[in-house]
Amino acid sequence: MPLFDPKALNPGVPRKEVFAWAMYDFANSGYTTVVLTAVFNAYFVGVVAQGAPWATLMWTLLLSVSYVIGMLVMPALGAYADVHARKKLLLALATIGCVISTALLAFVGAGDLWLAAPLIVISNLCFAAGVSFNSAFLPELSTPEALGKVSGWGWSIGYLGGLLSLGVCLAYVLAAQERNEPATSYVPVTMLITAALYAVSSLPAFLVLKERALPQSHATVGALMRKSTARLWRTLSRIHLYRDFGWLMACGLLYQAGLSVVIALAAIYAQEVMGFTTAQTMTLVLLVNITAAIGAFGFGYVQDAIGHKRALALTIVGWIAMIAVAAASQGSAGFWVAANLAGLCMGSSQSAGRAIVGLFAPPRRLAEFYGLWNASVWLSAILGPVTYGLVTWLTDNDHRLAMMITGLYFVAGLLVLAKVDVARGRAAALVDDAA
Repeated sequence: MPLFDPKALNPGVPRKEVFAWAMYDFANSGYTTVVLTAVFNAYFVGVVAQGAPWATLMWTLLLSVSYVIGMLVMPALGAYADVHARKKLLLALATIGCVISTALLAFVGAGDLWLAAPLIVISNLCFAAGVSFNSAFLPELSTPEALGKVSGWGWSIGYLGGLLSLGVCLAYVLAAQERNEPATSYVPVTMLITAALYAVSSLPAFLVLKERALPQSHATVGALMRKSTARLWRTLSRIHLYRDFGWLMACGLLYQAGLSVVIALAAIYAQEVMGFTTAQTMTLVLLVNITAAIGAFGFGYVQDAIGHKRALALTIVGWIAMIAVAAASQGSAGFWVAANLAGLCMGSSQSAGRAIVGLFAPPRRLAEFYGLWNASVWLSAILGPVTYGLVTWLTDNDHRLAMMITGLYFVAGLLVLAKVDVARGRAAALVDDAA
């Protein structure tokens, strides 16, 4: 099936709209790649926190604060977006928040914890909210049979965006190092580059993407929020009716806990354990984004061919293998293999999860169910990195042991996935929407 094949799209959805939707993944991937994975996390540990024993734990705790806030507010905001047809508006607000706070990270220098801490919390919260609202458009664009492919298109194009942001930043860093500039000089510029590319690349989504949902109420904002929150609690109280979605959230909580470790701590592991320089780490992540794009695009077709559950199980097995290789690696060659295996699994596992949620979400409650899914993902982003940070803190920075413990989350996720019945979960969603 060619890219953006009309047969994969719902009636009335033009190919340019799917491209515009995918461009939002392209836009926000620079934040993940540069701020969370390749540059600012290691800069935070080594420069901002000045290499303190608690630096890695502090980084994970700041991310955790943002996810706790997201868990508290996003499900209700998702329900509000459904009731009032405001997914696109909330997506725009989240984007503006992330762009501005990322740009302000350029003013963070050595020892500036007071400034770095709130900006990391705000930028990551807004980034995660944008992912949630953008994902809620997926079932409106794709047919149920092609959710895997269309989701994969978005993720693969997204990794290309990460490649662009990281490539431009790497070029600047290498030039700055040639001039013998310190990290406090060139890292702030990478934050400005990332924010600018995020802002510009997200424009197609806001210019072309349509809000197809119709308002289900014309009440005041306060009344709608109360109604949305009540509706959310009603959904949670009836979670037994959506037991497969519940098992999927539990599975996502576990395997995404391990995935979050890789995203948040890969650069720290590379520099602290493998001895990589900033430029080497950025080059590594650059190549990993290529394998991630390949994995997300190709595996979307595999997912629709072999089934969503089998496809997700296959990616989790891949993660387990990646952890084993990374923990056992004594030289850079083995770590490069593990990193690129992580890239293949990263794109495919994130795409697979988003596609299954699209099947299990009642069509009139897309943002609500994606909000619940992302709440479990955000909880995983607390659980995984904080576990890793605590292990390094308690074991005098034993990153290898922390990496091995991370692998247990993938094993547990694979066991929970066995409880999911895709056909039953889809039937429950359609019954709900007909009620």
